[in-house]
Amino acid sequence: MLAAERRDHLLGLLAREGKVVAKNVAADLGISEDSVRRDLRDLAAEGLCHRVYGGALPVSPAVADYATRTSVTPDGKRKVATRAAALVRPGSALILDGGTTALAVARTLPPELACTVITHSPTIAAAMIEHPMAEVFLLGGRIFKHSAVACGAAAVEAAQNVSADICLLGVTGVHPEAGLTTGDAEEAAMKRALAARAADTYILASSEKIGTASRFRVLPWEDISGLITDADPGHPVAEQLMARGVEILTAD
Repeated sequence: MLAAERRDHLLGLLAREGKVVAKNVAADLGISEDSVRRDLRDLAAEGLCHRVYGGALPVSPAVADYATRTSVTPDGKRKVATRAAALVRPGSALILDGGTTALAVARTLPPELACTVITHSPTIAAAMIEHPMAEVFLLGGRIFKHSAVACGAAAVEAAQNVSADICLLGVTGVHPEAGLTTGDAEEAAMKRALAARAADTYILASSEKIGTASRFRVLPWEDISGLITDADPGHPVAEQLMARGVEILTAD
């Protein structure tokens, strides 16, 4: 089989099965595992897969820059944001993560809602200025421009001194095996710090993130209260997660 044919075969497996197991592909095609791993390295270098031990997983489209991500599935993000905003009760304290879906949540919250919003995103804080009844607390630190959020030791320390009723957290990948992931180690640590300060944590994940993975794990499944997504409840990944006991809040 030619290299181009192997490449198409691997991409087809990722699309159909949601993963590639190198030893299985090698056995099926009658080639060495080294050849498969080399092909996967090439695909990963092009941003077409996420390599893991033993094979590869679909790469998340949310690893693109912030400006690009604002145009990715805006309708799905709007649906997720509407469902998430409905969880915020009057008088409650909300920790709101950064990113494009979280920004949609901020814009969806009713202007008359009296609540407290704690965020490490200057973009989110600016959006909340349009909500006269909301108290806004901005956590500071080094700005991670990919998601327009503060990260690092100063931001984590600031997060440890707040508490909230609910945390709405974004991730770049949701996969039954890889878990909840994001593309930067410091951002993953910040997300964990935020989630630890809320009574309930819900994950914001529009459909393009379902079944994909990034490099750094954020949280184990047992540490979240639920997953908010516009993906079809019949999606294979959604079914696997529900079988694990993960509560899925469908946004439609």
